[in-house]
Amino acid sequence: MHLQDQPRVIVFHEKEGRRHAHQHSSGAASGADEAIGKSRGGNTSKIHLVVDAYGLPVDFEITGGDINDCTVAPELIVQFPEAEVIIADKGYDSEQIRAAIESQGARPVIPRRRNSVKGNTDLDKGLYRYRHLVENTFARLKHYRAVASRFDKLKRNYESVVAMACMTLWLPM
Repeated sequence: MHLQDQPRVIVFHEKEGRRHAHQHSSGAASGADEAIGKSRGGNTSKIHLVVDAYGLPVDFEITGGDINDCTVAPELIVQFPEAEVIIADKGYDSEQIRAAIESQGARPVIPRRRNSVKGNTDLDKGLYRYRHLVENTFARLKHYRAVASRFDKLKRNYESVVAMACMTLWLPM
């Protein structure tokens, strides 16, 4: 099965989306959660990106760098009930996420973690190769300096910058 023949394939990932926030980006006066997490490297944000079978971004969620991937995935999965296949990396490996995908009638293509008892015998490696689509999308988003280095204090402003960058990827070249 070729991925281009399946436009209902959704790929999501975040690892490449981890962005170090600028040192002056924290401390907004709004008091709301601005999706800036603390880590050893400083202030960080994650972009959880969903792309379609053609590598074009269709949705994203921004969280702090200290938020686990598995907490955001169910919200993104529910938004795509028409998906037939959902491809993700090991960071999204949990039985809860697999159950959410299967309850929608889609097939999960997620490798199991190293310490998993079940193993990867059911993993479709041919489909999993297409995870590069989301990696390529992150590589193209990194060309935009405002996305690569978060300068915005407010989450809504950073979401707007990411949305504009995603929009330019949809423009025909």
